[in-house]
Amino acid sequence: MKKAQLNISFAWLFAIIVGAVILFLAIFAVTKIIGSGQTEMDAKTSKEIGVLLNPLETGFESVKATSLTMPVESRIYPDCNLYGAFGRQTIRVSQKSFREWTDTNLEVGFSNKYIFADYPVEGRKFYLFSKPFDFPFKVADVIVMTSSERKYCFIDAPDDIETEISNINQDNFYLDDCPEDALDVCFESGSCDIYVNQNQNYVDKNGTKVYFEGDALMYAGIFSDAETYECQLKRLMMRVSSIALLYRDKASFVARNNCNSNLGGLSSLYTSTGSFGSSVNLGSLGFIVNDLEDKNELAQCKIW
Repeated sequence: MKKAQLNISFAWLFAIIVGAVILFLAIFAVTKIIGSGQTEMDAKTSKEIGVLLNPLETGFESVKATSLTMPVESRIYPDCNLYGAFGRQTIRVSQKSFREWTDTNLEVGFSNKYIFADYPVEGRKFYLFSKPFDFPFKVADVIVMTSSERKYCFIDAPDDIETEISNINQDNFYLDDCPEDALDVCFESGSCDIYVNQNQNYVDKNGTKVYFEGDALMYAGIFSDAETYECQLKRLMMRVSSIALLYRDKASFVARNNCNSNLGGLSSLYTSTGSFGSSVNLGSLGFIVNDLEDKNELAQCKIW
């Protein structure tokens, strides 16, 4: 009798162990499948975001805006690197699944996109607007990305900036009746979350200054962290250097037909932007750019 009871107990024990192993393997397999599917979804989403950026390319418009709504809470990582001729913009997405953030190293890259944003941008709805960056010729479109959860209150902004912010028409931008949790963007006082000094051309954010030339870079400085801003700015200067070289050759070709454009400064722009250090150097480049802009405007044969 005792022997039979022992056999029955052992059989049950064996069945429980085997069942537990099978259950563990099943759960492990399902987890792997879900994880693999989520990784694929993150990569697909990154690619789709890149495609959605194309309509933001400006033609004759001064600014373009759009929005992006994700199915779940998401983090967008707009990475920047300086590899290659023009550096590279990469996009990586992490989404919330079962209250946990997915972890993926898969990313999609572009050599002709320039996204300025805080790193990372988190939320479900994202706003994007683009503005052309001229230096002095059209270089690229600066794309600004913000989350609907991050609000900005523009205080004492100049009339042209107020008009443009109003035209961008994003729900997270305020010119009056600002919510208490909004970040203050000031133009006449340095005691705000973000201070824009248009006399000395810098944005002071979180105690760090970045310098700008023109409104496109001003917006970039307001809405991105300093590291992202400096990296993307270097990429833009790499592009300026290459375009300046092309226009210099074009100016030489036009001069052979007795149409001198008098744009010798293109060589200086090519050299200076080719060895660009940081946004602090923008001020000295501004003199070259303004001179080139004036001379091209007066030239008999305009180069751009």
